Amino acid sequence: MQRISFSQRPDALDKIRTAGLTGDARSDERPGTNPLLENILSEGGEDFFQYLTWIGLAKEQDLMVLSSVQHYHYDHNDLLGIKALVNLKKLNQIRHPDSFLHTLFRIMPSNAYFAGYFKSNPKGARRSKFSRALRFLCGLVKHLNPGHETCISRKIAKGLLEGNGFKVLDMTEINGITYFWAQNCRVPGE
Repeated sequence: MQRISFSQRPDALDKIRTAGLTGDARSDERPGTNPLLENILSEGGEDFFQYLTWIGLAKEQDLMVLSSVQHYHYDHNDLLGIKALVNLKKLNQIRHPDSFLHTLFRIMPSNAYFAGYFKSNPKGARRSKFSRALRFLCGLVKHLNPGHETCISRKIAKGLLEGNGFKVLDMTEINGITYFWAQNCRVPGE
């Protein structure tokens, strides 16, 4: 596993310490730091870290972070004890977000929290008379360049989450990125 260095960013370590997760069982060789929160800062950025702190997930002890750059295989047993899952890959960059969310719904514990983010469409694009043309162009770009981010709106993201069994607790836009917090509404034993 690749280690993340924050030697050039002492302010990042201060943010981790003030989040209240210092010296826990998940800390590595540097006392007073949490590798999960370091990962959130390095991949998700300071705005995402601040959002997770604001909603209270940064202090969650049973937190799992899905990296946007490293790919791991998780099974049902890996997710049994978690209370919160943070996805560091933008929802726009997930090739099949509907399947991804449905799989999370099935394997996450009921009432577990899920947090992530996406780059939303420009505010005026949804209401513009050119929105049909914009959707067509976004679809064309997606087809021609599958690595490109898909166009997504808050309404579409909320529909994806709720359509796959999540209750959206919050959506907040910060600097052009929309962060969301949802809860798995699966009935225990389902």
